[in-house]
Amino acid sequence: MSGTIVLGALVPGIPHPLLCPDDNPGWARLRAGFEAVRDRIKESGAEHLLIYSTMWPSVIGHQIQADPEPTWVHVDELFHDLGSIPYTFRIDAAFAESFRDRAEARGLHARTVAYHGFPIDTGSVVALKLLNPDNDLSACIVSSNVYADRAETIVLGKAARDAISTSGKKTAIVVVMTLSNRLFTDFIDPAEDHIHSPKDEEWNAKLLEFLGAGRLEDVAQLSRTIHDQIRVHKVVNFKPMWWLSSVMGQHNRYTGEIHAHEALYGTGAAVVTLTPDQESAGDKEYDEEDVDVYRGNRAVLGGLESGEASAPASDPASALSEPAPAPAAPTSAARRVGDLLYLSGVGPRDPGTDAIPGGPVCDGDGAKLEYDIAAQTEAAIDNVRRILEASGSSLEQVVDITAFLIDIDRDFSGYNAVYAAHFSEIGADRTTLAVRALPTPIAVEFKVIARAGTAG
Repeated sequence: MSGTIVLGALVPGIPHPLLCPDDNPGWARLRAGFEAVRDRIKESGAEHLLIYSTMWPSVIGHQIQADPEPTWVHVDELFHDLGSIPYTFRIDAAFAESFRDRAEARGLHARTVAYHGFPIDTGSVVALKLLNPDNDLSACIVSSNVYADRAETIVLGKAARDAISTSGKKTAIVVVMTLSNRLFTDFIDPAEDHIHSPKDEEWNAKLLEFLGAGRLEDVAQLSRTIHDQIRVHKVVNFKPMWWLSSVMGQHNRYTGEIHAHEALYGTGAAVVTLTPDQESAGDKEYDEEDVDVYRGNRAVLGGLESGEASAPASDPASALSEPAPAPAAPTSAARRVGDLLYLSGVGPRDPGTDAIPGGPVCDGDGAKLEYDIAAQTEAAIDNVRRILEASGSSLEQVVDITAFLIDIDRDFSGYNAVYAAHFSEIGADRTTLAVRALPTPIAVEFKVIARAGTAG
């Protein structure tokens, strides 16, 4: 029997909801959120927990806990005044070894650790004590490599999915993380806890908006925009999102539920569940890398994406645009190289509602539906315009377009009429290609190159 993923969850790892929830009303609400997730896990029928913890950093490869019964008394290195946490956990050593083997098969360096006294991190301890207090479920814990880029993290997630598939177990995935992750550097009165800055809180709210809508892959993609704007440039906020999306499936077909969101020593702590749901938002509409095997191309000193050159955020060659206008998610991204902007695939989805103007080409079961190619083309061009204008350019600066149609015989005439209304005087080069399908139930998509900066 093939194993399945029945639930995903995000939980914070800072120990206050476990050790002193009554010291602050927000911490108590986080504790209640953990209890709600514990109930969801039970309702899902999960037999196994797979935990990815940002509080277990590794430098050389990926570490996987394989001690069948780790027993210890944990004391947090920062908040030791809160007291000790004795634990005995039930670890599935066979799953850990399978995970390691499948990670190595995909080109990663991975190893299991299984010796008495190996320190399990605070975040994993908190998650297992609150989500699996009676050890009813077996568990596995994997580290977060501090240098792993997006490509490596995606491959690690696929290796986890391989191990789950062969395990035959129903598995719940748990990532231990905060949203904004800036802790106060001085001890505070619990009553004075708050999110560190308004900008942190603004992005926390955007991430939660997407997670609540089940748009996991969109959250993973937001890393580009947020990384440009947050004060502290760290990828720790997004690495677990990349990994979770890779394990569960790089799409947006989830039912999201926000159980709690509170300040936790300056960070934005959230408790969230994501349940697979074929009827929700749908596939991503991004032209993103989808790496199956890691080939050692880690950009240790560079940007977020595999192969991105290291460059300061102020360098226009490395800057990414602010695509669709707030509060919508970016439906695509633009990258400036020299005097040109390169847009990834842009489709017709409405950036605010995720609806498809003119209707989808098929339903959730794959049955074909009638759709309006003119409406889809108009919407796709409008999304291109928004992205270009947000990047400081315009439609008039477009120099090259590649268009993709899923039914060129049916749709070329209608698509071409709308295209001509916008571009006949611009004179951009164009190539129109017939493709079998696009990642979402849309009929048209554009790949665009434009001059950076408006005409003048």
